[in-house]
Amino acid sequence: MRRRRAMKLELGRIYIRDVRFGETTRVEGGVLTVNREELANLLLQDERLTAVELDIARPGESVRIIPVKDVIEPLVKVSGPGGVFPGFIGKVETVGEGRTHVLKGCAVVTTGRIVGFQEGLIDMSGPGAEYTPFSKLINVTVHCTPREGLTQHEHEAALRLAGLKAAAYLGEAGRHAEPDEVVTYEHLPLPEAIARYPDLPKVVYVYMLQSQGLLHDTYVYGVDAKRILPTLISPTEVFDGAIVSGNCVSACDKNTTYHHQNSPVIEDLYARHGKDINFLGVVITNENVTLADKERSSSYAAKLVRMLGADGAIVTEEGFGNPDTDLMMNCRKLEEKGIKTVLITDEYAGRDGGSQSLADATPHADAVVTAGNANAVVVLPPMEKVIGYPEQVNVIAGGWEGSLRPDGSIEAEIQVITGATNELGFSRLSARTI
Repeated sequence: MRRRRAMKLELGRIYIRDVRFGETTRVEGGVLTVNREELANLLLQDERLTAVELDIARPGESVRIIPVKDVIEPLVKVSGPGGVFPGFIGKVETVGEGRTHVLKGCAVVTTGRIVGFQEGLIDMSGPGAEYTPFSKLINVTVHCTPREGLTQHEHEAALRLAGLKAAAYLGEAGRHAEPDEVVTYEHLPLPEAIARYPDLPKVVYVYMLQSQGLLHDTYVYGVDAKRILPTLISPTEVFDGAIVSGNCVSACDKNTTYHHQNSPVIEDLYARHGKDINFLGVVITNENVTLADKERSSSYAAKLVRMLGADGAIVTEEGFGNPDTDLMMNCRKLEEKGIKTVLITDEYAGRDGGSQSLADATPHADAVVTAGNANAVVVLPPMEKVIGYPEQVNVIAGGWEGSLRPDGSIEAEIQVITGATNELGFSRLSARTI
């Protein structure tokens, strides 16, 4: 019998130890050189932008980036169907196969005039740096000035595309570079996947995508996730940039595009596949605002997981408040079908941690992992250099009028820090019993 073809993706990881501006954009000896003028001119082809300023922020530097819109990892499709960020940069063709080169240790960070009040900051040093994984990356910042008269949605779309273009441009420099490491991921057709490890518990990942609208949007192959029914996706597609962030949910628990590209849940499920679990795949679902939409999506997602024959499911949320209901509906409907669940979320439990953590609950949610309390207050010291507009912290979710002090220091909830309580578990917080 002829073996069905698996989806197989090779990720060639090129580790970047420094980024500098120069005459030719290239990768050589672990150094990414960027032609600043060429990249700026590429981005300025978008008539919605009137100016683009590029800078570099390195780990340990006294630099603050604010407001942060998105973080994206540079990559290039070397072989296989489609291209990176399909629907935006690459054609709308299924990705997740062939070979992709990724520039590890660096990222594109988009910033500029605030779009929505739920954006954030990245400190490259000091106590704030400990809350975000992005302080450990060499960041190429893309500061965009929009044309006057743009609506908020047009402004966000222009910034989103600029970040993706910049990441694809930088990724292209790694096309012919020799990777430091090649990691192979394979996703088998379902009958083969079940047959290969018949004695291991079958696990599916239910991947909740922010889709409330009003600048709370995520895109799958260029399609706004609020327009989809829950569906199956190969985990390898996610690594190729099939899911793109376009949302302004609170900075601490928004999934940037970088988070999607490097999903720790998917990576860990792959690492345990064939050892103590049989990882069958990913069901993506949305977080819409009406009760009917929530009922529809949660029921449909649970049906798909049951059809796959799963014994258990990991469910991750994005955002808080309204999506807590989606999380609990997904949990309850899966558990009622005999499918064990583990949830990953974060908490808004008040500054003293004494309030109700989530806006909804169900007795079925008896295995929950927390990514931290977003209401915890920190004081961030002033930085020598600020890329962007520091005064925006006074209106960003988690800040308040007076958060920015006269000396440049900031008092705010960790909600303002990009990735501080990320609900994929891509964070630096842990919990202990007291």
